[in-house]
Amino acid sequence: MVKKLNPRHGSLQFWPRKRAKSILARVRTWTGKDAKPLGFLGYKIGMAHAWGSEVKGKNTINHSIPVTLIECPPIKILSARFYQKKLITTEVLSSKLDPELKRRLKLPKKYTKKIEDIKEFDSIRILAYSQPKLTSLGKKKPEVFEIALGGNKDEQLNWVKENFEKEIPVSDILTEKSLVDIHAVTKGKGYQGVIKRFGVNLKAKKSEKGQRGVGARSGGWCAQAHMMWRVAQPGKMGFHQRTEYNKLILKIDQEMPKTMFKKYGKVRNTYIVLKGSVAGPSKRAIKITHALRPSKKIQNTKVKFEKVLL
Repeated sequence: MVKKLNPRHGSLQFWPRKRAKSILARVRTWTGKDAKPLGFLGYKIGMAHAWGSEVKGKNTINHSIPVTLIECPPIKILSARFYQKKLITTEVLSSKLDPELKRRLKLPKKYTKKIEDIKEFDSIRILAYSQPKLTSLGKKKPEVFEIALGGNKDEQLNWVKENFEKEIPVSDILTEKSLVDIHAVTKGKGYQGVIKRFGVNLKAKKSEKGQRGVGARSGGWCAQAHMMWRVAQPGKMGFHQRTEYNKLILKIDQEMPKTMFKKYGKVRNTYIVLKGSVAGPSKRAIKITHALRPSKKIQNTKVKFEKVLL
């Protein structure tokens, strides 16, 4: 009988294996030169496949490409945050805020600070919020998140003054044929055993005390009077924060066929088509930022996008 090989999986670099603190992933590093927001937020619709062609060397290959669709309703600015020595010194709230924000946080009744009154600062970031009411998600509570701005502080100040009470569409921030990084929280899978969680082989059919455990855990593994942390143990699996680098934007479009996507509904706003898969289930909020370390290999690959096949 052929021996089945199932190498142990589950990288020890992602440790401890615990749930994300928030369903909205955080971004630690921003990149970009232009004076505009360096990221955006969208809602994952699901996957489909697109028909197109890729030029690799001298050959042109026509084939279907797996893609992920993300709906991106326009975002609004909640406040402008003025930083000095990497600390928030002043925050100026927008005068035009949606009433749905009260579902997420408590807003002050009176606020008199203005952008023109701020003189000393090193950089500006904006606190933005999404508009899920424009989608078919069935929710009204917006996501509130901070976005860094590119450019020097004078360019940042001019951009904030021009766009402080406007809607910001995704087309102003992201472009087609560009590389982006995806920050998301993966799908939660609950409490799982070592077979599914780490890919441990099943023990022999007639082994005592169960088949679905880790065998030979005595000896050196327990010499420290406790189980070594590298030993596979059952526990909660999924709902981890992950960052995927260098995803290619194939298309930014508004015209979507009038069809219902499984577990999502209708698409009513601008959506982007990303090559490949994206972490998280349908309806999960996804943060999209400019590529931190763009891959030259992907950039040089010529992809001709034709249409999405649902």
